[in-house]
Amino acid sequence: MKLYKLMFLTSMVAGTLISISSYSWLSMWMGLEINLLSIIPLFTEKKNVFSTEASLKYFITQAMASLILLMSVIMLLLTNEFINPLMNSTLMLMLNSALMIKLGAAPFHFWFPEVIEGLSWNNALILLTWQKIAPMMLMMNNKMNDQFMMSIMVLSLLTSTIMGFNQTSLRKIMAFSSINHIAWMIGAMMISNSMWMIYFTIYALINFNIIMLFNKSNSFYVNQMNNSMNQNKLIKLSFMINFLSLGGLPPFMGFMPKWMIINWMTESNLMIMALVMIITTLIMLYIYTRIIMSAMMMFTVEMKTSQTKINSTLMTMINTSTLIGLMSCTYLFNSF
Repeated sequence: MKLYKLMFLTSMVAGTLISISSYSWLSMWMGLEINLLSIIPLFTEKKNVFSTEASLKYFITQAMASLILLMSVIMLLLTNEFINPLMNSTLMLMLNSALMIKLGAAPFHFWFPEVIEGLSWNNALILLTWQKIAPMMLMMNNKMNDQFMMSIMVLSLLTSTIMGFNQTSLRKIMAFSSINHIAWMIGAMMISNSMWMIYFTIYALINFNIIMLFNKSNSFYVNQMNNSMNQNKLIKLSFMINFLSLGGLPPFMGFMPKWMIINWMTESNLMIMALVMIITTLIMLYIYTRIIMSAMMMFTVEMKTSQTKINSTLMTMINTSTLIGLMSCTYLFNSF
């Protein structure tokens, strides 16, 4: 890694940590800006001609969200709304909407698939995981309007399933998958902070496994999967388990937090919301199954000389995390 990239990566992490550990809104906003200004140089790459366009789109969108956030915070302070907050306050909705834009939740997702399409897999991983932490932690500190959050959840679920259906680009599929998981994370936030932490950690781990395999096999489109999958049985198995886990299929690791959220929703008499979440997740599972179809086939030709050499240390990490996920879920089933 180049020295300037390491410097900006450290600055990006510091920006997020400043934002989530601050007591004042000004410091939180400052942390978000440090994070934004640090990630732009990381996104730009000489070998990738689309990265500059993606960086510019990301910067403009995030700057607009920061502007709305700062304006709503100043207005809230001037009207003493923080002292006596109203649940249906327009300014609080504006503040949460600004954080939703930063997050990429529907209907504020207009920038997300376009930006991720121009990024490398390593940068896409940062955008899908690390960049979610600060806005979500700030949302947890707010007075969340349940009706607003529920509407965002429904729109995110419906948008991700409809838009992800005819996609051939793996990066766009991962973007719409992320929008789908944002809805589940908002549901986890409504339960407790620790529930969100569990869901996000599992989601980030599964995403890391999938994106590292995409990166090493140099796959960007669905039709490239036939070649990359048929080079190694271990890659096939890892792709299958991680994608099914991302879809929330039991007994894989991704099922555990979804089960806990559905359980809470049924106990809270949110039956319709739980039903919408289950149906849309099943459609997303179909989209994932379409990607791993070549791995699921019994009779496939495996080349003797593998064109893609995958680092053994990386494969060990991916397989270990996959096995840990399976064991943890098995333990949970036994405990129930």
